[in-house]
Amino acid sequence: MSKVNRALALGNATIALANPTNPELLATGVRTSLEWFAEQNPGRAVEVRVPPYLAVQILGGTTHRRGTPPAVVEMSPQTWLELFTKNLTWDDAVSTGKISASGERSDLSKFLDQI
Repeated sequence: MSKVNRALALGNATIALANPTNPELLATGVRTSLEWFAEQNPGRAVEVRVPPYLAVQILGGTTHRRGTPPAVVEMSPQTWLELFTKNLTWDDAVSTGKISASGERSDLSKFLDQI
């Protein structure tokens, strides 16, 4: 995974949010922002899935290699982009069912606050 610049990731996510019907912009926004997020929170303890674009493993601790990881967070591309650009809070996304999060350390709110 290459080093992704925060400004590039945020810019791509913002452009993708403004153009939700453009699949290329949506894919680029999700991928660059999620790659940047993974670079800032390295490890293999939690898998963050934003289908169909990307899944990354983050946070140190338990190392996952095969099968279903001990902690999984899954959401739509729109939800991820809204979280990344701070147009949606973690608590609001969870309470409205926009995020499926299970397992130890699957609450990413404090990591999203650091963006």
